[in-house]
Amino acid sequence: MEGGGNSKGTGLGGLFGAGGAGYSHADLAGVPLTGMSPLSPYLNLDPRYLVQDTDEFILPTGANKTRGRFELAFFTIGGCCMTGAAFGALNGLRLGLKETQNMAWSKPRNVQILNMVTRQGALWANTLGSLALLYSAFGVIIEKTRGAEDDLNTIAAGTLTGMLYKSTGGMRGIARGGIAGLTLTGLYALYNNWEHMKGSIARQSL
Repeated sequence: MEGGGNSKGTGLGGLFGAGGAGYSHADLAGVPLTGMSPLSPYLNLDPRYLVQDTDEFILPTGANKTRGRFELAFFTIGGCCMTGAAFGALNGLRLGLKETQNMAWSKPRNVQILNMVTRQGALWANTLGSLALLYSAFGVIIEKTRGAEDDLNTIAAGTLTGMLYKSTGGMRGIARGGIAGLTLTGLYALYNNWEHMKGSIARQSL
């Protein structure tokens, strides 16, 4: 009877996964189980495998954890096109209402306003999309040439973008475009490094 009871207990233990080496409460005490219910002692599972102390994503060998300029180029171009289309549509609506304010609210007025909205939306989307394309292309080329990714690439890409975009206006246009691109990208780089600069100034003052 006693031997039969042991074999029965072993069979039930094997059924619930406790036939192998079990874990005592002392083994389970040091395992963080935030947001999980306590493990059943019948589970034949090492609880140490449930602790996530590494990254959740698998990256190829040598890959960077942050997206490079080539990956960000698609988001930049698309975002600028959508922003330009939205801004142009609002500007076209403003201009359409202003130009047709003396007209009665009728179908011809609606058509004229819609034409202005679509024209301005396409114009601004094309303009900002072209600028984003040039900026992204220069950024990728400079990054591959220098072999580094820093704010110098951003400033150089912005300056070259402004110069090329205004190159049809002669030397004066090139100078104005370069200064505009340099100013905008310089302010952007300053904004990105503002917290780091504040920390450096605070450490130097101590």
